Amino acid sequence: MRNRSVVTEFVLLGIPHTEDLQTLLFTLFLSFYVFTLMGNLLILLAIVSSPRLHTPMYFFLCKLSVFDIFFPSVSSPKMLFYLSGNSRAISYAGCVCQLFFYHFLGCTECFLYTVMAYDRFVAICYPLRYSVIMSHRACAVLALGTSLFGCVQAIFLTTLTFQLPYCGPNEVDYYFCDIPVMLKLACVDTATLEMVGFIAVGLTSFTCFLLILTSYSRIVYSILLIRSAEGRRRAFSTCSAHLMAILLFYFPVVLIYLQPTPNPWLNATVQVLNNLVTPMLNPLIYSLRNKEVKSSLRKVLQRVGVFPEPVSG
Repeated sequence: MRNRSVVTEFVLLGIPHTEDLQTLLFTLFLSFYVFTLMGNLLILLAIVSSPRLHTPMYFFLCKLSVFDIFFPSVSSPKMLFYLSGNSRAISYAGCVCQLFFYHFLGCTECFLYTVMAYDRFVAICYPLRYSVIMSHRACAVLALGTSLFGCVQAIFLTTLTFQLPYCGPNEVDYYFCDIPVMLKLACVDTATLEMVGFIAVGLTSFTCFLLILTSYSRIVYSILLIRSAEGRRRAFSTCSAHLMAILLFYFPVVLIYLQPTPNPWLNATVQVLNNLVTPMLNPLIYSLRNKEVKSSLRKVLQRVGVFPEPVSG
């Protein structure tokens, strides 16, 4: 790829129209990033340290927390680096890595939310067969499959973008290397490739969303058949956290791709929310709506001395 390009590095211009807000943005984004790392690490510790939570539902939640740690780490460190007054330059290879890992982690999370919806579907619609259908082997295959499909998608999109020649200019009008802004810098006509990339990303997201919608339609129908009000409440409570996380994940995607006229500032703002705020909120959503996670999390915090031990007698 590099042999066809004259450009050896790119310059990240950052979020449009925020030139005088670098100190404020640095403080804000650093806070988001630290809370994201801490929240997801605590969820991981809570799940790993509690044998009661070693079930398929929490296994996938554990994987989601791992990806929520790495996903903001693709773009945030470099963004914080230049917001603190350092160089905005990023090497050609660094730009390739940013784009690859952004789409690998993003696509894998998209597939993972779909698998988590399927897990809830089996748990509520086929409770007696749940342990057979969602066996350890099935969970391992599903977890590996999400990463494999995410990797294939990312390789395709990265190759599509960087097989083009880049001969200058090298200023990326964004805060990280993403497909739309990189295609604008290519030295050839990219209209066809833009359409192919849009279809690839859009088709993946739409297919996953359709599968999730199908799963939750069946889930809602099954819940409404439950006779007791307490049973319906518990079933809805089990799914509400996951449904809220899905809405937070897909809302930025819909907002960006369904705009009649693309707005660079809005796109960058929404991407920041998607990259930093959503991974930060996921631990809160899953812990606040789940008594078992809260109980395990409280024990973890007591061990490290954040919460005092309960006084007996």
